[in-house]
Amino acid sequence: MIAKKYDASKDKQFQILDQNGKVVNEKMEPKLPKETLLKMYKTAVLGRNADIKALQYQRQGRMLTYAPNMGQEAAQIGMAASMEPQDWNSPMYRELNTLLYRGDKLENVFLYWYGNERGSIKPEGVKILPTNIIIGSQSNIAAGLAMASKIRKTNEVTAFTIGDGGTAHGEFYEGLNFAASFKAPVVAVIQNNQWAISTPVRKASNSETLAQKGVAFGIPYIQVDGNDMLAMYVASKEAMDRARKGDGPTLIEAFTYRMGPHTTSDDPSIYRTKEEENEWAKKDPIARFKTYLINKGYWSEEEDKKLEEEVLAEINDTFKKVESYGANVELIEIFEHTYAEMTPQLKEQYEEHKKYLEGVK
Repeated sequence: MIAKKYDASKDKQFQILDQNGKVVNEKMEPKLPKETLLKMYKTAVLGRNADIKALQYQRQGRMLTYAPNMGQEAAQIGMAASMEPQDWNSPMYRELNTLLYRGDKLENVFLYWYGNERGSIKPEGVKILPTNIIIGSQSNIAAGLAMASKIRKTNEVTAFTIGDGGTAHGEFYEGLNFAASFKAPVVAVIQNNQWAISTPVRKASNSETLAQKGVAFGIPYIQVDGNDMLAMYVASKEAMDRARKGDGPTLIEAFTYRMGPHTTSDDPSIYRTKEEENEWAKKDPIARFKTYLINKGYWSEEEDKKLEEEVLAEINDTFKKVESYGANVELIEIFEHTYAEMTPQLKEQYEEHKKYLEGVK
């Protein structure tokens, strides 16, 4: 088991690609098909550019608050690529690349951050729950969903992600403790991007690593170079296989970095230095993976330039479409998507607010 060989409590971090895109752990390099590797890279490029454009749209007053993912592409896609179609994601709010890789539409993502409830409606067959804004709630939801899968014997695994600051919240422990106690098929990934808004990870936890919090649950744990797409895939795949066999959860700490602000309401220059940002920029997960693909003969600079043009056109066209209808939200849509059918309480709330709005007019 990788988690035993790379013991986070003994300062061992799992890595396959170094920051220059060189394979430094040949024995652990996964034998993934060229098509899969290219899908991983193209998703990352789309996600990175969509992040940059979303920031611009928000600054132009064309989108509401947005949570960028820049720098965390490998942590998200490496995990997503290890999942089977029947598996579930219980996502946090910073999960763009996971959503895109697993089949959600960029249009839905933009709609969500545009303030339209329809953005949470996933395409048929895409097993991703709506975004969790309440910190840590995705842990309990994942544990419950995984337990249901175990009881029903559906061969499904549920993966949830959480930030470094989120591991200080009670629901993170409650969910994982339940999953561990009942050996529910859960994979937990901490996206340690070093900052919980302006709180550095050293203040969020006194633990040497976040991975070793797995000791308390009695489950395997591992710290992975979260900017290494291959290492994230291999560690996540082992965890998924283990959960699917009935051996319970695994805790993965993806050691990565948030390149942009926490959200568009944040200014990271207030609490972190340019020197720190520049050092992490050298470890850019996309640049690293691009070099790896070029060295394997799977990619070229010419193809890269063409891809950049294609994704920018796709992003612009998608957002224009969202702008054309995204603001047309009916009042009932705010209430009708929580349950399969509206509860009496929701119906009452809807009628009350409808009456209020009619009075305002």
